[in-house]
Amino acid sequence: MMSSGTRREWTPGKYPQDSVAAQRLREWLAGEGGDLNLIELDLIGADLSGGEYSNAWFTEAALTGVNFAEAEFYRSNLQDADLTRANLTRVSLVRVDLDWALLRDATLDGANVVTTSLFEVDAAGSRWRGAQFANSPFLDVNLCGADLTGAVFDENALKARVDDSTVFRDITGSIFGPMEAVQDDVVHTLAGNELESWLRARGADVRVLDPKGP
Repeated sequence: MMSSGTRREWTPGKYPQDSVAAQRLREWLAGEGGDLNLIELDLIGADLSGGEYSNAWFTEAALTGVNFAEAEFYRSNLQDADLTRANLTRVSLVRVDLDWALLRDATLDGANVVTTSLFEVDAAGSRWRGAQFANSPFLDVNLCGADLTGAVFDENALKARVDDSTVFRDITGSIFGPMEAVQDDVVHTLAGNELESWLRARGADVRVLDPKGP
């Protein structure tokens, strides 16, 4: 990881195919401009792993399949970004805005997700093995087919839609519901003790908290 003052020491493993996006990155690396602004740009084909993108703007950017492994996104905006099949392994997502983003089939193994906004995110088929969540509520998030094996939740809302292919094995910590479970095209709303039992039957070891407190 690099600090904002040493970004010139880092270069992308591969620049985006789109010439406008590639030029914008080069200008930013040269210290021209300020915060990185890639709003609505096409970064497909890029390898941006290990970069520090603090306060960057990826709003509505095309990031399908982009490699962001071990990147830092502190206070970045990824609203409406298309991160389908993106590699976000071990990324740091602290105070990030991911509202309405597409994370279908994305890999977020080992991600650190703290005080991040996840509203109406489509994360079907995504992978979050060993990810850690704190103060980053899932609100109306699609987790059908997602793999959360070993994820850790610290009093984190998990108000998501899941199905029989969603994996909860070995998840730990504490969550708030309710959760919507889809089975045979029927949606069941689960909360409280019922949700906790349902998760434990699928290999989870979590407490489901009462949002009203003790």
